[in-house]
Amino acid sequence: MPYNNQTTDELMRLDREHIWHPYAAIPNTAPVYPVVAAHGVRLQLADGRQLIDGTSSWWSAIHGYNHPVLNAAAQQQLAAMSNVMFGGLTHPSAVRLGKLLVDLTPAPLTKVFFSDSGSVAVEIAIKMALQFWQAQGQTKKQKLLTVRGGYHGDTFMAMSVCDPHDGMHQLFSGTLPQHFFADKPAPRFGEIFVDQYIDSLQSLLEQHRDEIAALILEPILQAAGGMNLYSPKYLRRVRELCDAHDVLLICDEIATGFGRTGKLFACEYADISPDIMCLGKAITGGYLSLAATLCTDRVSDGICAGGVGALMHGPTFMANALACAIACASIELLISQPWQRSVQNIEQQLRSGLEPARALPTVVDVRTLGAVGIIEMRETVNVAAIQDEFIRRGVWVRPFGKFIYAMPPFVMNGSDLEVLTRGMVEVAALL
Repeated sequence: MPYNNQTTDELMRLDREHIWHPYAAIPNTAPVYPVVAAHGVRLQLADGRQLIDGTSSWWSAIHGYNHPVLNAAAQQQLAAMSNVMFGGLTHPSAVRLGKLLVDLTPAPLTKVFFSDSGSVAVEIAIKMALQFWQAQGQTKKQKLLTVRGGYHGDTFMAMSVCDPHDGMHQLFSGTLPQHFFADKPAPRFGEIFVDQYIDSLQSLLEQHRDEIAALILEPILQAAGGMNLYSPKYLRRVRELCDAHDVLLICDEIATGFGRTGKLFACEYADISPDIMCLGKAITGGYLSLAATLCTDRVSDGICAGGVGALMHGPTFMANALACAIACASIELLISQPWQRSVQNIEQQLRSGLEPARALPTVVDVRTLGAVGIIEMRETVNVAAIQDEFIRRGVWVRPFGKFIYAMPPFVMNGSDLEVLTRGMVEVAALL
C-alpha cells in the first residue's frame, strides 16, 4: 500500500535504518507496525488490518482518534495562528485553558505553568519546590523524598525520583542527584490500611525534614513503575505528614489525570490537594504534546517574593496555541458528557473480562480501577515475542515488565472491550 509515494517495505526499511524508537536499539530488531490512519478506537495498519487500541496511545487518546470536536478546534486555531511565543505575549487559548484547569483541579491550586511534556512538567514542579525554599532562606532544603515503584519521566531530575533499582534508569545512577526513597505505597486499593504502612516514609521525613524540599509521588496509581494501585488512606497520611514536617507535596497526575482512575484527578480518592500538581498525557486528548504544572498561591508567592523574583524556566513552545485550543476542546468535551458512567462501565467490563486470567499459573494478580486493567505475570514479558499474538487477535496492547495492561479510550464500547480483554487473557495463557 503506497504511503506518501513510498511502499510499505520502503517505509519500514527507512524506519529501521534511521529512526530511533523508545527504549529500542538502532537498527531496531523488534517488530514495528506502520499505522496509516486512526479512527475512533481503531488503528489502521498499512496492510489494511485494523487493531482495537487498548492503550489510548500511552494513555492519552481518551476520546479516541479523529474526533470531530477536537479536529474542529485544531482547524479553528490554525486559521488564526498555530503558535506565538509566550514571553511577553499571551493568547486566548492559553488563558482559557488555565482557567479551566484551575476550576477543575482541587483547591487551592490557582497558578498554572505550561510546558511541552510530562517529564518537563515534573522538572518544573521540582524547580518550583527548590526555588520556593531558597526564597524562604531555607537553603538546606535541596533534597526530594519519593517512594519506590514510581516513574516520573526520562529527563534527568525526573529520572532521579524514579525507582532507582526496579526502574528503567539504573544506567544513570552514578550521575543522577541522590534523593530519599521510602517503601512502595501499601496496601493495595480496597485493602485495610494500618499506620505501619507509612512508617518508612514517616521515618525519612522525621530524620531529614530540614533537607527535604518536597515529596513527589503518583497518587493512587503508580503507573509505568509497576502498575501499583494503593490505598487512598496512605495518600491522606502523606498529606498530613507533609504538613506536619513543612514539606511540599507534589502529585504527579500525568497518567492519572482527566478521569483515568474514575475520579477526575486521582488525589480526589483521598480528598486531598497537593501544593504542586503535574498534568500531561490526556490533557489534549492525545492530539499534541502539552503539559501543565499547577501550584498554590503560597508556592507562587513564595517564589516570586524572594531570590530572583521569578520562576526560572521558559520553554520555547510554552502554552503552544494549537495544543492549548485542542486541550480546551478535549477537557470541555470530557466534562460535558457522563464520563464517570463511561469509565465505570469500562471498569466493570475490564474486571469481568480479565478475571479468568487469575486462574492461570503464570499470573500473580489481576486488578482494575477506572479505565485501567492489569494482569501481573510472574515473569518479565518478552514484548517482541508476543506482540504478533496481540496483532493476530486484532488488538494493540503494549506490555512492559511483568505487566499486560489496558488503558482504553473512554469511548470504547462493550463488544470492543470484550475482544480486548479476551485477547489479553489468551496471550497471558500462552506465557
